[in-house]
Amino acid sequence: MMYLGGDDTAIKRLLDNMQRIAVVGISLKEDRASHGIAKFLVGQGFDVVGVNPALTEALGVPVYPRVADVPGKIDVVDVFRRSDALPAIVDDAIAKQVGAIWMQEGVVHEEAAAKAAAAGIDVVMDRCLYKEWLRLMNA
Repeated sequence: MMYLGGDDTAIKRLLDNMQRIAVVGISLKEDRASHGIAKFLVGQGFDVVGVNPALTEALGVPVYPRVADVPGKIDVVDVFRRSDALPAIVDDAIAKQVGAIWMQEGVVHEEAAAKAAAAGIDVVMDRCLYKEWLRLMNA
């Protein structure tokens, strides 16, 4: 478990093996990246749950207030929140024993990433899951 950085092999393996994804910051607004990527993941047949305290459902999937509130196992926590929200999200993810934390483009928090990696969670930071999927999974 580690910060995956630019390790294409490790990122592809993560994408290959993920089944249940929690989209943190999921939105009902179609112009939001979190909405589009969640819709893509649902369309690919992944088990998607949302995390947003203002919603209970989006795109036909259940939405929970916090990562800690999501029942069951989570393979990837895909974060669409401001970087300053990361420490609390990482604490929840560590307590939940998630497989990986994926911080979308522009979401950077070195200390939170290091804490997650130290807890045995794979970390991808400042990269778009959708773009990486297109680049690595359709090659």
